Amino acid sequence: MTISFHKMHGLGNDFVVLDLRQQVFPIDSKTVIQIADRNTGIGCDQVLVLRQPQSKHQLASFEIWNSNGSQAEQCGNGVRCLGLYLKKCNETPDGDFLLGGPAGEVKIQCLDGGQVKVNMGAPIFDNDQIPSSLQSDNGWFPIEIEQNEYLIGTVSMGNPHALVVVNDIKTADISHLGAIISQLAAFPEGCNAGFAEIVDQNNILLRVYERGSAETLACGSGACAAMSILRKANLVSDTVNVTQSGGDLIISWNGGEKPVMMTGPATHVFEGIFT
Repeated sequence: MTISFHKMHGLGNDFVVLDLRQQVFPIDSKTVIQIADRNTGIGCDQVLVLRQPQSKHQLASFEIWNSNGSQAEQCGNGVRCLGLYLKKCNETPDGDFLLGGPAGEVKIQCLDGGQVKVNMGAPIFDNDQIPSSLQSDNGWFPIEIEQNEYLIGTVSMGNPHALVVVNDIKTADISHLGAIISQLAAFPEGCNAGFAEIVDQNNILLRVYERGSAETLACGSGACAAMSILRKANLVSDTVNVTQSGGDLIISWNGGEKPVMMTGPATHVFEGIFT
């Protein structure tokens, strides 16, 4: 059996894209771990599986698999890559189109220059829907890690996120703290742990420890989560440039039930075949 795949990335957050609308290939946790291994496999942060649409309104549907074999509900960088892939296949219409994902439908628009705009839906702050059992203190939640207290904000962008505001993003112990926060018992499904340094009302620096993948060069849903948490707290404006190790995303949110809009690049690296 030979299977074609595409290697893509969004700001360095890299993916193996398997288009299984015409190919037959069984996907499970063990297989994903083998594919994602950077020494013995292709190597990636996540495997994206493209399947037939779930409704007549959708262009296609997709699954997200983390490098540790677990599945994720949402991936902003991955969705942009899928949009670009479908454009390269000459399948995208002018304007918006829909993909069906684990967290529901996602509206996408491919722009010029490899830029892709995604409607990420409205942020969800309700604890039961995140889900989280943390108790609020004026919108922020105090937690204790190794006798140090931290305040975190929480939100769901289709997947659970926690955010810590730091003074210096370069010196923050992301690997250690991120691993602990992402597995806190208060998050029954785990969470992505973000760390943000606020530069000014229109710019933040961000690093994200992703549940199931550790720290990545960029996290699209994490950028949306960070901006919405900070916007809700009136710490940033309604359009923010989010700078991560892999590059910049433009995130906009006007509050309330309005959707978070994410605009950023997607890159096709190469196409290959594995057996």
